[in-house]
Amino acid sequence: MTRLLVAALFVALSMLHVSHSSAADAAAEIIRLWSGDAPGALGTDDKDIPTVAWWPASSDKGPTPALIVCPGGGYGGLADHEGTDYAQWLNSKGISAFVLRYRLGTKGYRHPVMIGDVSRAIRLVRHDHAHLGVDPTRVGVMGSSAGGHLALTSCIHGGPGDDAAADPIDRMSARPDIGILCYPVVSMVSGKTHDGSRKNLLGTEPDEDTVRHLSGELAAHNGVPPLFIWHTWEDKSVKLEPILELGIRLKTVGRPYELHVYEKGPHGLGLGQRPYGGPTPLHPWTIDCSRWLSEQGW
Repeated sequence: MTRLLVAALFVALSMLHVSHSSAADAAAEIIRLWSGDAPGALGTDDKDIPTVAWWPASSDKGPTPALIVCPGGGYGGLADHEGTDYAQWLNSKGISAFVLRYRLGTKGYRHPVMIGDVSRAIRLVRHDHAHLGVDPTRVGVMGSSAGGHLALTSCIHGGPGDDAAADPIDRMSARPDIGILCYPVVSMVSGKTHDGSRKNLLGTEPDEDTVRHLSGELAAHNGVPPLFIWHTWEDKSVKLEPILELGIRLKTVGRPYELHVYEKGPHGLGLGQRPYGGPTPLHPWTIDCSRWLSEQGW
């Protein structure tokens, strides 16, 4: 009888663990950025509907900070390990994550649709902060590769709210409070950029003003929020030079940032392990970024 009771208890505890793990491995909710058709929508399929996957962080200290996570993929796809894995890691730090499914160049979309999607996500999280349990004064962006370019673009060009807007969400500011850029595409200048990202974002013959507008090393200004930027020497896909030029530009305009160039790590390495919580160790950037986030009051 005792053995049966122990066995039953073991099974019950195992089922509880599986249930908890399953809950932790899924977003709490998928939220449409617009209740109706998104501005510029080309249809009504999933590819035409920008959303955020809400990964809430638990906290006994009140509202949590929040990061809009922009996965990479050359503006042609969305890399899940730069979305879901990041969200789980951020949750472990007490930060709520909102993984953005923005519209893509391979689905017929071009700039400024993508910056419109990330701006709307920031505004929505600020507007719905009470329901989402987040602090509206601590809403930032995080992005990898082309998603890093999108995150950087929002840090440079994220605008104020429109007090006269009919939609109350559009009255919120789209300027992030911080930005985390992981092996980001910084420039759209030919010869310095990632060619696939540029083509998917801007088409084959973009005008020079738009190229400069979307090149962080040229467009960064004194309103850019604090940035944490990292890259690796081994990365053969995204050029390091524009990232270093961005650092010089930020220093010139008097904006704080932290920049790390690690020797090891291929392009697209994410956390350094897949999936989050897997057998391989986290890349050292996660340690440096955790410290930086704490220094920012996050």
